[in-house]
Amino acid sequence: MKTIDIKYIQEQIGNINQQAIEGYSRAESLRLILSCLDLTTLEGNDTEAKVKALCMQARGYERMGLPNVAAVCVYPNFAWLVSSNLRSSGVLTACVAGAFPSGQSALNLRLEEVRYAVAEGAQEIDMVISRGKFLQGDFDFIHKEIAMTREACGAAHLKVILETGELGTPEHIQKASQIAINAGADFIKTSTGKIQPAATTEAAWIMLEAIRDYYSATGKQIGFKPAGGIVEPNQAIVYANIVHRILGPEWLSNKLFRIGASRLAASIASELA
Repeated sequence: MKTIDIKYIQEQIGNINQQAIEGYSRAESLRLILSCLDLTTLEGNDTEAKVKALCMQARGYERMGLPNVAAVCVYPNFAWLVSSNLRSSGVLTACVAGAFPSGQSALNLRLEEVRYAVAEGAQEIDMVISRGKFLQGDFDFIHKEIAMTREACGAAHLKVILETGELGTPEHIQKASQIAINAGADFIKTSTGKIQPAATTEAAWIMLEAIRDYYSATGKQIGFKPAGGIVEPNQAIVYANIVHRILGPEWLSNKLFRIGASRLAASIASELA
Protein backbone atom coordinates (compact mmCIF):
# COMPACT_ATOMS: atom_id res chain seq x y z
CA MET A 1 0.00 0.00 0.00
CA LYS A 2 1.10 3.54 -0.75
CA THR A 3 2.30 5.63 2.19
CA ILE A 4 -0.15 8.39 3.11
CA ASP A 5 1.26 11.75 4.17
CA ILE A 6 -1.74 13.28 5.92
CA LYS A 7 0.12 16.51 6.75
CA TYR A 8 0.88 17.05 3.07
CA ILE A 9 -2.79 16.38 2.20
CA GLN A 10 -3.97 18.90 4.78
CA GLU A 11 -1.53 21.51 3.47
CA GLN A 12 -2.80 21.00 -0.08
CA ILE A 13 -6.43 21.22 1.01
CA GLY A 14 -5.67 24.45 2.83
CA ASN A 15 -4.77 26.03 -0.50
CA ILE A 16 -7.97 24.95 -2.30
CA ASN A 17 -10.17 27.74 -3.65
CA GLN A 18 -13.58 27.91 -1.95
CA GLN A 19 -15.15 30.49 -4.23
CA ALA A 20 -15.23 28.78 -7.62
CA ILE A 21 -14.21 25.57 -9.34
CA GLU A 22 -10.97 25.94 -11.29
CA GLY A 23 -11.82 27.15 -14.79
CA TYR A 24 -15.39 28.13 -13.87
CA SER A 25 -17.06 31.31 -12.68
CA ARG A 26 -18.83 31.26 -9.32
CA ALA A 27 -22.24 30.96 -10.99
CA GLU A 28 -21.02 28.21 -13.34
CA SER A 29 -19.57 26.36 -10.36
CA LEU A 30 -22.85 26.44 -8.47
CA ARG A 31 -24.85 25.33 -11.50
CA LEU A 32 -22.51 22.38 -12.00
CA ILE A 33 -22.73 21.37 -8.35
CA LEU A 34 -26.53 21.60 -8.40
CA SER A 35 -26.58 19.19 -11.35
CA CYS A 36 -24.44 16.74 -9.34
CA LEU A 37 -26.57 16.64 -6.19
CA ASP A 38 -28.34 13.58 -4.82
CA LEU A 39 -31.21 15.31 -3.01
CA THR A 40 -31.71 13.15 0.04
CA THR A 41 -34.15 12.37 2.83
CA LEU A 42 -33.30 9.42 5.07
CA GLU A 43 -35.22 10.00 8.28
CA GLY A 44 -37.46 7.83 10.41
CA ASN A 45 -40.24 10.40 10.07
CA ASP A 46 -40.24 10.42 6.24
CA THR A 47 -43.77 10.36 4.85
CA GLU A 48 -45.18 10.02 1.36
CA ALA A 49 -46.05 13.73 1.41
CA LYS A 50 -42.50 14.66 2.37
CA VAL A 51 -41.01 12.46 -0.36
CA LYS A 52 -43.41 13.84 -2.99
CA ALA A 53 -42.43 17.38 -2.01
CA LEU A 54 -38.75 16.45 -2.39
CA CYS A 55 -39.45 15.09 -5.87
CA MET A 56 -41.22 18.34 -6.81
CA GLN A 57 -38.21 20.27 -5.56
CA ALA A 58 -35.80 17.99 -7.45
CA ARG A 59 -37.48 18.44 -10.81
CA GLY A 60 -38.47 22.07 -10.27
CA TYR A 61 -35.11 23.79 -10.73
CA GLU A 62 -35.43 23.55 -14.51
CA ARG A 63 -38.44 25.87 -14.34
CA MET A 64 -36.17 28.39 -12.58
CA GLY A 65 -33.67 28.25 -15.45
CA LEU A 66 -31.32 26.04 -13.41
CA PRO A 67 -30.18 22.43 -13.85
CA ASN A 68 -32.25 19.81 -12.07
CA VAL A 69 -30.42 17.71 -9.49
CA ALA A 70 -29.00 14.31 -10.47
CA ALA A 71 -31.09 12.05 -8.22
CA VAL A 72 -33.44 11.77 -5.27
CA CYS A 73 -32.18 9.33 -2.62
CA VAL A 74 -34.62 7.65 -0.22
CA TYR A 75 -35.25 4.42 1.66
CA PRO A 76 -36.41 1.45 -0.49
CA ASN A 77 -40.04 1.65 0.63
CA PHE A 78 -40.29 4.98 -1.22
CA ALA A 79 -38.62 3.83 -4.44
CA TRP A 80 -41.90 3.35 -6.30
CA LEU A 81 -43.14 6.78 -5.21
CA VAL A 82 -39.96 8.57 -6.27
CA SER A 83 -39.76 6.69 -9.55
CA SER A 84 -43.33 7.55 -10.49
CA ASN A 85 -42.95 11.21 -9.50
CA LEU A 86 -39.68 11.67 -11.41
CA ARG A 87 -40.80 9.96 -14.61
CA SER A 88 -39.43 11.72 -17.74
CA SER A 89 -37.70 14.39 -15.63
CA GLY A 90 -34.16 13.08 -16.13
CA VAL A 91 -33.74 12.91 -12.34
CA LEU A 92 -32.78 9.41 -11.18
CA THR A 93 -34.23 7.33 -8.35
CA ALA A 94 -31.61 6.31 -5.80
CA CYS A 95 -32.08 4.15 -2.71
CA VAL A 96 -29.98 3.27 0.27
CA ALA A 97 -30.23 -0.50 0.73
CA GLY A 98 -28.51 -3.33 2.53
CA ALA A 99 -29.26 -2.51 6.18
CA PHE A 100 -28.37 1.18 5.88
CA PRO A 101 -26.79 2.83 7.85
CA SER A 102 -25.19 0.13 10.06
CA GLY A 103 -24.84 -2.73 7.60
CA GLN A 104 -25.46 -5.02 10.58
CA SER A 105 -27.71 -7.65 9.08
CA ALA A 106 -27.34 -11.03 7.41
CA LEU A 107 -25.95 -10.68 3.89
CA ASN A 108 -28.79 -12.60 2.27
CA LEU A 109 -31.31 -10.19 3.80
CA ARG A 110 -29.28 -7.19 2.68
CA LEU A 111 -29.14 -8.50 -0.86
CA GLU A 112 -32.88 -9.10 -0.87
CA GLU A 113 -33.46 -5.48 0.12
CA VAL A 114 -31.29 -4.38 -2.82
CA ARG A 115 -33.29 -6.55 -5.23
CA TYR A 116 -36.52 -5.16 -3.78
CA ALA A 117 -35.40 -1.55 -4.24
CA VAL A 118 -34.38 -2.18 -7.86
CA ALA A 119 -37.69 -3.95 -8.57
CA GLU A 120 -39.52 -0.94 -7.13
CA GLY A 121 -37.75 1.46 -9.52
CA ALA A 122 -34.35 2.31 -8.02
CA GLN A 123 -31.80 3.11 -10.71
CA GLU A 124 -28.97 3.58 -8.21
CA ILE A 125 -28.19 1.75 -4.97
CA ASP A 126 -26.13 3.23 -2.13
CA MET A 127 -24.88 0.34 0.04
CA VAL A 128 -22.77 0.37 3.21
CA ILE A 129 -19.85 -1.93 3.85
CA SER A 130 -19.67 -3.99 7.04
CA ARG A 131 -17.29 -1.82 9.04
CA GLY A 132 -17.07 -4.35 11.86
CA LYS A 133 -15.90 -7.03 9.44
CA PHE A 134 -13.42 -4.59 7.92
CA LEU A 135 -11.99 -3.57 11.29
CA GLN A 136 -11.46 -7.20 12.30
CA GLY A 137 -9.51 -7.70 9.07
CA ASP A 138 -12.03 -9.79 7.12
CA PHE A 139 -11.30 -8.07 3.82
CA ASP A 140 -12.45 -11.08 1.79
CA PHE A 141 -15.94 -10.64 3.24
CA ILE A 142 -15.98 -6.95 2.27
CA HIS A 143 -15.04 -7.84 -1.30
CA LYS A 144 -17.69 -10.59 -1.36
CA GLU A 145 -20.51 -8.43 -0.03
CA ILE A 146 -19.78 -5.66 -2.54
CA ALA A 147 -19.46 -8.08 -5.46
CA MET A 148 -22.72 -9.81 -4.53
CA THR A 149 -24.48 -6.47 -4.11
CA ARG A 150 -23.16 -5.41 -7.53
CA GLU A 151 -24.76 -8.56 -8.97
CA ALA A 152 -28.04 -7.94 -7.13
CA CYS A 153 -28.17 -4.41 -8.58
CA GLY A 154 -28.51 -5.68 -12.13
CA ALA A 155 -28.59 -2.63 -14.38
CA ALA A 156 -28.67 -0.19 -11.44
CA HIS A 157 -25.49 1.68 -10.54
CA LEU A 158 -23.81 0.84 -7.23
CA LYS A 159 -22.40 3.44 -4.85
CA VAL A 160 -20.38 1.89 -2.01
CA ILE A 161 -20.39 3.82 1.27
CA LEU A 162 -17.19 3.35 3.28
CA GLU A 163 -18.32 5.31 6.38
CA THR A 164 -14.84 6.79 6.63
CA GLY A 165 -15.48 8.25 10.07
CA GLU A 166 -15.63 4.71 11.50
CA LEU A 167 -12.62 3.28 9.64
CA GLY A 168 -10.16 4.94 11.98
CA THR A 169 -7.02 5.58 9.91
CA PRO A 170 -6.06 6.98 6.50
CA GLU A 171 -4.64 3.56 5.62
CA HIS A 172 -8.00 1.93 6.33
CA ILE A 173 -9.74 4.45 4.07
CA GLN A 174 -7.26 3.68 1.32
CA LYS A 175 -7.69 -0.09 1.76
CA ALA A 176 -11.49 0.10 1.82
CA SER A 177 -11.47 2.26 -1.32
CA GLN A 178 -9.31 -0.24 -3.16
CA ILE A 179 -11.48 -3.19 -2.13
CA ALA A 180 -14.69 -1.41 -3.17
CA ILE A 181 -13.31 -0.42 -6.55
CA ASN A 182 -11.93 -3.90 -7.28
CA ALA A 183 -15.22 -5.53 -6.21
CA GLY A 184 -17.26 -3.60 -8.76
CA ALA A 185 -18.32 -0.26 -7.28
CA ASP A 186 -19.48 2.32 -9.81
CA PHE A 187 -18.95 5.04 -7.19
CA ILE A 188 -17.23 5.14 -3.82
CA LYS A 189 -18.91 7.33 -1.22
CA THR A 190 -17.59 8.76 2.02
CA SER A 191 -20.39 8.51 4.52
CA THR A 192 -23.96 7.74 5.50
CA GLY A 193 -24.38 11.14 7.12
CA LYS A 194 -25.54 9.38 10.28
CA ILE A 195 -22.30 9.60 12.31
CA GLN A 196 -19.62 12.17 13.03
CA PRO A 197 -17.25 12.78 11.42
CA ALA A 198 -19.14 12.38 8.15
CA ALA A 199 -17.51 13.58 4.92
CA THR A 200 -14.05 15.10 5.34
CA THR A 201 -11.79 16.57 2.73
CA GLU A 202 -8.89 14.41 3.92
CA ALA A 203 -10.91 11.22 3.37
CA ALA A 204 -12.01 12.53 -0.02
CA TRP A 205 -8.40 13.12 -1.05
CA ILE A 206 -7.39 9.56 -0.13
CA MET A 207 -10.40 8.04 -1.92
CA LEU A 208 -9.77 10.11 -5.03
CA GLU A 209 -6.14 9.01 -5.15
CA ALA A 210 -7.37 5.40 -5.08
CA ILE A 211 -9.67 6.17 -8.02
CA ARG A 212 -6.81 7.86 -9.88
CA ASP A 213 -4.47 4.91 -9.34
CA TYR A 214 -7.12 2.45 -10.54
CA TYR A 215 -7.81 4.57 -13.62
CA SER A 216 -4.08 4.75 -14.39
CA ALA A 217 -3.84 0.95 -14.19
CA THR A 218 -7.05 0.01 -16.01
CA GLY A 219 -8.44 3.01 -17.88
CA LYS A 220 -11.78 2.54 -16.07
CA GLN A 221 -13.41 5.58 -14.48
CA ILE A 222 -14.96 5.22 -11.01
CA GLY A 223 -17.22 7.91 -9.58
CA PHE A 224 -16.89 9.71 -6.26
CA LYS A 225 -19.57 10.92 -3.84
CA PRO A 226 -18.96 12.88 -0.64
CA ALA A 227 -21.98 12.97 1.67
CA GLY A 228 -22.81 14.05 5.18
CA GLY A 229 -22.56 17.58 6.57
CA ILE A 230 -22.08 19.37 3.23
CA VAL A 231 -24.57 22.20 3.59
CA GLU A 232 -22.84 25.32 2.26
CA PRO A 233 -21.93 26.06 -1.37
CA ASN A 234 -18.31 26.84 -0.44
CA GLN A 235 -17.92 23.39 1.10
CA ALA A 236 -19.19 21.76 -2.08
CA ILE A 237 -16.84 23.85 -4.21
CA VAL A 238 -13.86 22.63 -2.18
CA TYR A 239 -14.81 19.00 -2.87
CA ALA A 240 -15.27 19.75 -6.56
CA ASN A 241 -11.86 21.42 -6.68
CA ILE A 242 -10.22 18.42 -5.03
CA VAL A 243 -11.81 16.20 -7.70
CA HIS A 244 -10.53 18.58 -10.38
CA ARG A 245 -7.07 18.62 -8.83
CA ILE A 246 -6.65 14.84 -8.54
CA LEU A 247 -8.75 13.45 -11.40
CA GLY A 248 -9.18 16.35 -13.81
CA PRO A 249 -12.14 18.26 -15.25
CA GLU A 250 -13.57 15.20 -17.05
CA TRP A 251 -14.74 13.89 -13.66
CA LEU A 252 -16.84 17.00 -13.04
CA SER A 253 -20.19 15.75 -14.28
CA ASN A 254 -22.97 13.85 -12.56
CA LYS A 255 -21.85 10.69 -14.36
CA LEU A 256 -18.78 10.58 -12.12
CA PHE A 257 -19.31 13.12 -9.33
CA ARG A 258 -22.17 13.40 -6.85
CA ILE A 259 -22.75 15.15 -3.56
CA GLY A 260 -25.25 13.77 -1.09
CA ALA A 261 -27.15 16.60 0.58
CA SER A 262 -30.55 17.69 1.85
CA ARG A 263 -30.14 21.45 2.32
CA LEU A 264 -27.39 22.37 -0.14
CA ALA A 265 -29.66 22.60 -3.18
CA ALA A 266 -31.83 25.31 -1.62
CA SER A 267 -28.75 27.33 -0.64
CA ILE A 268 -27.38 27.16 -4.20
CA ALA A 269 -30.71 28.04 -5.77
CA SER A 270 -31.12 30.98 -3.40
CA GLU A 271 -27.69 32.37 -4.30
CA LEU A 272 -28.20 31.93 -8.03
CA ALA A 273 -31.61 33.54 -7.87
